[in-house]
Amino acid sequence: MSRRPLSYWWLKLVAMACLTFGRRERALEIFDEMLRIAPEDAYALASQVHVLAQMGRSAKALAVAQALVQAHPQGSAGHWFNLAFLLQEAGRLGEAEAAFRQAVQIDEELDRAWYGLGLVLIALQRFDEAVEALKRNTELQPMSPYGWYQLARVHVDRQHPEEAQRIIRHLEGFEPKVAAQLKRETGLLVS
Repeated sequence: MSRRPLSYWWLKLVAMACLTFGRRERALEIFDEMLRIAPEDAYALASQVHVLAQMGRSAKALAVAQALVQAHPQGSAGHWFNLAFLLQEAGRLGEAEAAFRQAVQIDEELDRAWYGLGLVLIALQRFDEAVEALKRNTELQPMSPYGWYQLARVHVDRQHPEEAQRIIRHLEGFEPKVAAQLKRETGLLVS
């Protein structure tokens, strides 16, 4: 990483202050100024993605996220995750899958990327692959009900009700409301 001039660091502080006080538009302008000083700066680009997404400017956020991973392809798994999330939100599932896979290649313990990959694979009706992604998510986040819930749903879709029942029993031990919801939605009886 190259050295940044003092003006870059000053702009970074001002941008953080703007965000603290809810001045998102001004923060975006400052990130642009930072990029003029340090083109392809990962911090400024990632910050723009975050702020633009918060403001509901998904198309612009997606474009900046793509520029970020293009500039730093082996950079942060989080950058790839954010791109994948935006692609998934835009319905570009094939591209989202590739970006989620890149995120877990960089950091195989990024549980939310495994979860996102699972959701994309479900949407693509590639249930066997979705099971593998969701199993990895539940290994990394065993107490989070989200991966378990989706995994049970996939097992029902794959015509494996006994696996879904096993998950429901598991969820009853720490997330009884989610277990009850799955019982209602699937019609499965669990003893």
